[in-house]
Order: sequence, then C-alpha cells, then structure tokens
Amino acid sequence: MASSLLLVGFIITFPCLVSVSLSETLLLPLTHSLSQAHPQFNSTHHLLRAASARSAARFRLRHRHQRHLPRQASLPLSPGSDYTLSLTLHSQAVSLYMDTGSDLVWVPCSPFTCILCDGKPKPAPVALNSSSTSDVTCKSSACRAVHSPLSSSSDLCAMARCPLEDIEISDCAAYQCPQFYYAYGDGSLVGRLKKGIVTIPTSSPPLVLRNFTFGCAHTALGEPLGVAGFGRGPLSLPAQLAESSPQLGAQFSYCLVSHSFDADRVRRPSPLILGRYDVTEKSSEGKGGSDFAYTPMLDSPNSPHFYSVGLEGISVGRRFIPAPENLRRIDGRGDGGVVVDSGTTFTMLPSGLFGAVAAEFDSQLGRVNSRRARAVEDNTGLSPCYYVDGAGARVPDVEFRFAGGSGVAMPRGNYFYEGGGWAPFPMMDGGDPTEMGGGPGATLGNYQQQGFEVVYDLEGRRVGFARRQCASMWDSLRQG
Repeated sequence: MASSLLLVGFIITFPCLVSVSLSETLLLPLTHSLSQAHPQFNSTHHLLRAASARSAARFRLRHRHQRHLPRQASLPLSPGSDYTLSLTLHSQAVSLYMDTGSDLVWVPCSPFTCILCDGKPKPAPVALNSSSTSDVTCKSSACRAVHSPLSSSSDLCAMARCPLEDIEISDCAAYQCPQFYYAYGDGSLVGRLKKGIVTIPTSSPPLVLRNFTFGCAHTALGEPLGVAGFGRGPLSLPAQLAESSPQLGAQFSYCLVSHSFDADRVRRPSPLILGRYDVTEKSSEGKGGSDFAYTPMLDSPNSPHFYSVGLEGISVGRRFIPAPENLRRIDGRGDGGVVVDSGTTFTMLPSGLFGAVAAEFDSQLGRVNSRRARAVEDNTGLSPCYYVDGAGARVPDVEFRFAGGSGVAMPRGNYFYEGGGWAPFPMMDGGDPTEMGGGPGATLGNYQQQGFEVVYDLEGRRVGFARRQCASMWDSLRQG
C-alpha cells in the first residue's frame, strides 16, 4: 500500500477546472481487494456472483426485525468489492475494511480462530498485552454503545457479574465490559472492548490517537479481517478522531477509482480524505461555487449509525420514475430512507422501483446487436443482462435525484457494465418492503459511487457527490 500524507494549506488543480484548498487535512490510500490475488474467485462471473450475493445478504440482514436481534455490523463477506485502509495498533500494522455501514473499529486479536475462512486472506492477528491496552468497564459510555440497544449501565454491570451490592452503590468501575456479538450476512464475531494507542500513518509527524476504543475479536465466522467503522456512532473512527482532532473528524470523503472488476484498473489507490477542505468549481463564466450535489442526512432511531438520505426518484433517459414514499423519508417507526454504504457493492432498490427502472432501461436500450444474456444472469445474480457488440447498444442516461433537488448523473460504466461481450445492469432487486420487517428502504452501493468524490459533512449533516477522475485526484494530492 502506498504511503499516506498529511496535507497542510495548499492549492491543487484537478481536471474540469476544480480548485481544491486543503488545510489540516489527512490523505490516506484505500486499497481495493481486487488488487490482491484470490484464487477461488478466478473469473469475472465469480466476482460478480460473490458481490451480488453479499450485497443481498447485507441488505436482508438490516430487515430482520432489528430491535430483537443482537447488535449487527455490516461487514464484507467475500473479495472483489471491498476497500481497505492501514492503521497501526501498538506498532503492529493492520489492514481493515473501510465501512460507512458500521460504527466500530475492530481487529482480530491473538489467539484468533476464524471458522469457514478457507481461501480468504489470513493476516497475522494483533498481539496485545496488558501494558499496551486496558479494558473498557461495564459502566462506560463505550460499553453501552457497543451493547445498544441495552442502555442501562446496571444491566451491563449485571452481565459483567458485578455483585448486587456494588451495583447498588455504583461501584462497578473495575468490572470489564461484557463480550459483544456482531452478526452479519453469513458470518459473525465475538469480541471485547479495549482501549489502546492507534496511529494513523502520515509522513511526519504521525497522528497518534491515545485511549482509542476498539473491538478485540478472538473468534469470527467467515471474516478474518478487521473493520474500520466510519458510521455515525460514537465508536467510529471519525467520531473518535473528532475528540482529539476536531478539524479532522468533522468531515471525510473518498473517491473510488472505477474498476469494472478488472484488477489492472485498481492498481492505484482510491483517496480517502479526513478533514474539511473547500472545493470551488470555476465555470466558463468565471463564477465560482461548490460542485458538490448535497442532500441532507436523515435520522433513524433504529439505525442511528447509518448515513441515510432521501431519494426523490431515478431518471432513465428522459423519463423520471418517482421513488416510493419510504425512500423519500424515514417514518415514525425509524424505517425508510437510502443508506449510502461504502461496504455494499451493488445498489439495492425495493422491487417496485427496481422493476420500473429495469423495465424502462430495457425499453430504451437500443437493440441493434444486443439481446438478453440469460446464462450470464444466472451465473452472476445480476438481471437484466445483455449480449452487446461494440457500439450497437444505445444506452440511456441514468440519474439519481436526491432530496433537496440534488441530481447525480451516473457514468455509463456505473450502471451498464460491459465486459467480455455482455453487460449486466449492476443494481439489484431488494424485495418487497412490506415483507422485509422494517429497516432502510434501499442502499446506494459502492459500485454506483465509483468516479465520484462522496463527502460526508458530519457537522452540516449532509452527504455530497461530485464527479472526479479519482486516480488523477490521488496523483494530484500526492504531488502537492
């Protein structure tokens, strides 16, 4: 992985006449899992099938009557669509999935056992000792957060086997926070909360976060790699970063290099920028202004760590298809909205909207030298899919229109993946929301986020999208 830089006070010019001013901003590289060898996923069909299955699993999990399940994380299950970053934990380098869909940083700790992890990468687990880490107590706010929705400190003290007399006199500070359980897709993990020193690698000087709270897992099912949660919860990396470096924790953004499941296209890292900076687009008339299309964050009492936004509808060509009410806002039960998720590959839409979008796309797609690729649909889990020949297909434009009037026009490759003479529509049917048991209405996956800088303005409570040449953006930032 390329080294990262601390960028302070300079101006950079990107393509499209975009000037970027960075001050006290941290640049980190995101590495795509495709850049690493995975022998069991030796074809594009395998990668697409794994990514579509995992996208569906993550989405389904969020709808299984969440209030009655153990606390859930949204974690990657298979290679091909994941982004990792490097941190240092007590002088040990760790590579973690970067995930806006979860709110905890956790690492595999020695001794570590991973069940059903054959064929997956097996990094060395972190070796911790009592001199370098400390336990989190059952009375701490961090313990309450990781065991949410359990909110009573007395309950947690009881789980930690704190004697009744100590609970009554509020003297449970010496008792370790009970183990937590995270479930996801087709796997899970059990861990304990620890406090220690985390270093975010920079050129000079290194950024050291002391008393950083993280999960330490000794057992996992299906997941041998840890996760850097970037969600809205108090235990996420941005939230803890904000405590010691408010200028870095108030905002973050990333720009995912387009890959089309081609390993050669992701050799360059995708830039992850921690901190706020000003972006000004210089128009041909000489006028300036932000080139981000912003939409407000929505709050959900059921899923407070998600970055949820409202979707007004999707345009296919000249036809605008309105989104159902449950995607426009979150209702009184905490259900609805669209989760912007770096850890889900393909966008998941409710059946009604997906069917309307796919049907309109199908009707507008030029049929010169194009026909349905049924066998590819079966092999990849993506439908509709077409056999195409060169320029024979006339592909309609697709635009997402978010709440607040923010229109985000998708690059063609984000919704019409052309490879090997066939092209699937890389979005998915998430099912009937009335049968899902509540939860988010849809997910905006990382495949549809390619070629955009996606900014999470935590103080302004909004998410923004701006078209970028992400590989060039990384090079420009590094050279600055």
